[in-house]
Parts: sequence; C-alpha cells; structure tokens
Amino acid sequence: MSSHAPLWVFGYGSLIWNPEFPVAERPLATLAGFRRAFCMRSIHHRGTETSPGLVLALDGDTLSSCRGVAFRVRSGAEEATLAALRERELISSAYLERFLWLDLDDGRRVHAVAYVVDRDHVQYCSALDLDEQARIIARSVGGRGPNAEYLYNTAEHLAGLGVADAELEWLAQRVREIEEQGRA
Repeated sequence: MSSHAPLWVFGYGSLIWNPEFPVAERPLATLAGFRRAFCMRSIHHRGTETSPGLVLALDGDTLSSCRGVAFRVRSGAEEATLAALRERELISSAYLERFLWLDLDDGRRVHAVAYVVDRDHVQYCSALDLDEQARIIARSVGGRGPNAEYLYNTAEHLAGLGVADAELEWLAQRVREIEEQGRA
C-alpha cells in the first residue's frame, strides 16, 4: 500500500460504533451489490463454537445496496490499521477481504476495504428466518460480549446516522421481548 494513497474502510456493523483505528473522516456511504445481513455464525466475538451467535456480514445481492460509513484512516496509520482489521475480521476466515467501490453521500467515489462473507464457509447461514435470528442473538455471548449488545449498538448507531434498516430494527425489538420474557 502506498504511503500516499488514503486507506478507506467500509463500516456496516460494529465498525460503525467501534472502529478501533484512527479516523480522519467518516462520511456516510453506499455499497452497491451487497446487503447487510445476520448471515454469519459467530464462534469467537459474539458466540462460541458450542453456542454460536450471529454477526452481520455483507452478502452479495445484485439487487441490493448497503448503507454504512466510509472511514478514511488517518494518514500514517494505514498499515497498522490493515493489520488490526485482519486480526479482528479474519479470525476464522469466514470473511473475505475485498476492495470495493463506495459512493459517498458527498458525491465522491472511493475504493475501500470491506469484509464480505464467504458463502462457502461453514459459518455462512443465509436461511435463518428473523425470529430464529432473534432467538440466537438473545442467548449468545462471546469473547466481545453479548450478541444482543452487538445488535443494539449497531441498530442504535445506524438510526442515529439516519440510516434505516427495517430488519435490524425488528430484530432489536424482538430480542428485547425475548429478554423480557426470560426475566419474567
């Protein structure tokens, strides 16, 4: 990577609220050809091998697009950021690192690193209905904490940015209901 080229990173899930790298700017952006979905079993961060949780992934879908945040990494931190992202995102090889074109809300178009689900990986699970996703998320806990916390943080931060995601909003409400039933 050239020290003169800016590094852009596309955040569509936990990177939105927890990038863990120095950010120079963070405009809203759209990635065409992918949708945000709870289609990856989490065996490290939000679940375990014996009780997997679910995390968001970019799932290829030519008719969809995904709204998120384009992070421009602070100059000089590009190599360290890529190394940290690879350690975080490629922990089980269920994500594939890709450089994809993003359309920023201010009209710019940038090439950004994004983590896309590997549909051939054992952790890929696209056939779960929303209620089953909610039940899994409500009960799962991994190395980075409760799966529900991941969902709530992502849904709240997207809403705060003005990014509507009906599935995430429904899931957050349903997981809260399941948690309330568990306390009753």
